[in-house]
Parts: sequence; structure tokens; C-alpha cells
Amino acid sequence: MAKFKIPEEGLRDARQLGIPRMLILGLQHMFAMFGATILVPILVQSYGLPMSIQVTLFFAGIGTLLFHVLTKLKVPAFLGSSFAFLGGFEAVANLEAYASCTPDERLAYALGGVVIAGAIYVVVALVIRLVGVKRVMRFLPPVVTGPIIISIGLILASSAINNASSCWWLAGVSLLVIIVANIWGKGMIKIVPILLGVVIPYVIALILTLTKVVGPGNGAYIDFSAVKDASIVGFQPFSFPKFDISAILVMAPIAIASMMEHVGDISAISATVGENFIEDPGLSRTLLGDGLATSIAAVFGGPANTTYGENTGVLALTKVYDPWVIRIAACFAIVLSFSPLVADIIGSIPSAIIGGVSFILYGMISAIGVRNVVENRVDLSKSRNVIIAAVILVSALGFNSVGGLTFNIGGTAITLTGLALAAILGIALNAILPGKDYEFNANTGVGFEGGPKK
Repeated sequence: MAKFKIPEEGLRDARQLGIPRMLILGLQHMFAMFGATILVPILVQSYGLPMSIQVTLFFAGIGTLLFHVLTKLKVPAFLGSSFAFLGGFEAVANLEAYASCTPDERLAYALGGVVIAGAIYVVVALVIRLVGVKRVMRFLPPVVTGPIIISIGLILASSAINNASSCWWLAGVSLLVIIVANIWGKGMIKIVPILLGVVIPYVIALILTLTKVVGPGNGAYIDFSAVKDASIVGFQPFSFPKFDISAILVMAPIAIASMMEHVGDISAISATVGENFIEDPGLSRTLLGDGLATSIAAVFGGPANTTYGENTGVLALTKVYDPWVIRIAACFAIVLSFSPLVADIIGSIPSAIIGGVSFILYGMISAIGVRNVVENRVDLSKSRNVIIAAVILVSALGFNSVGGLTFNIGGTAITLTGLALAAILGIALNAILPGKDYEFNANTGVGFEGGPKK
């Protein structure tokens, strides 16, 4: 393959790289989302609810493709499993109302609540469509969205540390490979640093495992126990929802939190790519895509979907912005969902490697938030802007450290995540405090804070 250098401003048409390179880039995005996406059903299983990894992967791919169709094939976003609903699954699993139900029945009730949560997205998308995105974005200026994006990366940071701590040296190898490939790599090496950051340390861990240099209990050990019993090909074990008011009251309010995260994620992707996706194809379309993907997944036994920050980090690192690459990753996820064996092999990647990769990807998300604030010239000499940013950052990180804020409605415990609370408080303060200096889509196509950009 001929050498190809990615332009400094990024590459928007990956066809220039050729089909083989596009496939490798798609594989890289698939690896980036894989660990977090399959972790959600694994955690749901730990609550006693039999959610399938195969179903989760299938609807991550289907949901991503549906999202791309509904957003006019413009937004390079991957939809993976949402962590925001984990608390809801755990709450439904422990509700006294379902104490006599089988695990399959409890999962069905939880899925019914997720279907309704996705429907709330659709309703909000319709409202935005009717009133116009400009009116909505008055409440979501860069002084709000920037700190929210920063918070997303910082909240995820603890996950990177926890994973890396299982074997620091292996995580360090992963991190080092990514840095060397991205800074000093040439040609294709430079644009697949994440893929290399997974494959090279995995090969090292595999050699150490096969030669018995490391054994069970060591963070570099690769456990093939699940792989031995896995079949090469197998259909997804779909399950279907049931609807009950108790589960709906637990799950539906979580849509508030996940919608706030959605706005932050779309803002992050927009800042990364240099396109205003909130205006075109529009926030109404991105919410519609996210909501329908969530409801459809839940109808067949999968978790809620959400736009993935990991893949935004890959976009920022590689500067290949073509949505086709994401769609290739979605197709890989669908194919993998038909092979329990391949899924288990990828699932055998030591958590330390995931931690090393996450050091870069999660940090990139926060860096994108900083960029959003800087490029939109948020005037932090103004007290209102400092107060809004401060409340968002402290609320997001502080409440997240204590598991969010829980309150009761009709005898049902509802938990709002730290990020949801931060978004609500930030939006409220921006609406109440005097001295707004933001105009959506002024001059630059993104808007400005404190004056137009030069």
C-alpha cells in the first residue's frame, strides 16, 4: 500500500486511504468500544439479570447504523452500551414487587422501562424539532457544554486507573505503544495507534501466559476458560420486555441524565471534527437516533445505547473523521455477535490493556472539552461563567464519587448521576444568572462566548 499522510485539518473521506486501510480503521474503532460495551451486560448479569453479550454487540452495531441513517450519514458516532442505566437495572433486580419473579422476568420488566426511556428521547426530539434548535441551545452554551465534556473524561478517569492497576507494566506498554505510534509513526502506523496499543501488549501477555511465566491471579494472565466452551457460530438469545409501572418509574427518569450526556457527547464530536452537528443534521435527529436505538435494543433484550466517548477519542487521535469508518466498526460488531468464540477471545483482553488505552481515550475527551471552552472564547474573567463552570465540575465529580443523588418518588428510589445533576445545575444557572454573552451559530458555525472568534 502506498504511503498516505493525514492532513493536519483531518481526513473526511477515508476512501482516499483504500479499502484495506478503512477496514483496519474500522477494526480499531471496534476495539475501542468493545471493552466498555460488553462490560455493561457483564455487570447486569452480576445483578442476577441474564443479559446477553451477543445481543448487546448486535444492537450496538444495529443501533449505530440506524443512528447514521437518521442523522443523514453525517455524524461519526458509535453507539455502545450506556452505563447510565446500570443503577436502574440493579434497582429493578432488587425491587420487592418482583421478589417472586424469575431472573428472566425481572430483566423483562427492566427492559420495559428502558423502552419507555428511549421513547422519552423521541418525544424530546420532536419538541426540539418544533421549537427549533436555536431556542434549545440558548440553554446549552459552551460555558455549560465545555465543562460537561471535561467532566465526562474526568469521571471515566477512575475506570482507566482501576483497569490499569491490575498490571501497571502491561498498561504502560499499551500506553507507550500508542504514544510512539501516534507521535513517531509513519503512514498507517500513525493512524492505528489504538489498535496497536491493544494487539502488541496482548501478544506479549499471550506469550507470557503460554510459557507459564505468569499464572492465574496475575494481571497479565489471559484466561481462556470461557473460550474453551464457546461455539464458533451461534445466534443471539433474544429476550423481550414486559411493562410495569414500578420498573418504568425507575428507568424512565434516567433518560434525563442520558440526554444530558448525549448533548455533551455530540458537542465533543462537533468540536473534534470541526462541524456543528447540533445544527446539521440537528440535535433533534441525533436524539431521535439515540432514542430509537435504545428502545429497539431493549425490545430484543439489549441495554440502552449511547454515543461513545471512546470512539470520539479515537477520532481526535487519528484525525480520520469519515463516518464510513464508524459504520465499518458497526458491521464488525454485528458479525462478532454471531460468534461467541470470537467475542470471548476479544473479551479475554486483560483489563490492564484496556486501562492503558483508556489513559489516552478518556484524557482526549476532557481535552476536547477544554478545546470547546478555548475555541469559543468563554470569558472566565466574568463571575457568572466561573460560577457555572465551577458548579458543573464540582457537582459532576463530587456527586459521582458518592454514587449520585437518590430520592424517592411514590416509594421508588430514583438516582440521578453526578453528570446529570451537573448538567441540570449548569443549565439552570445559565438561565438564571444575568450577563449572557453567547449567540448560537454566530460567525463560526458553532457560536461564540465573549465575542466572535478571529
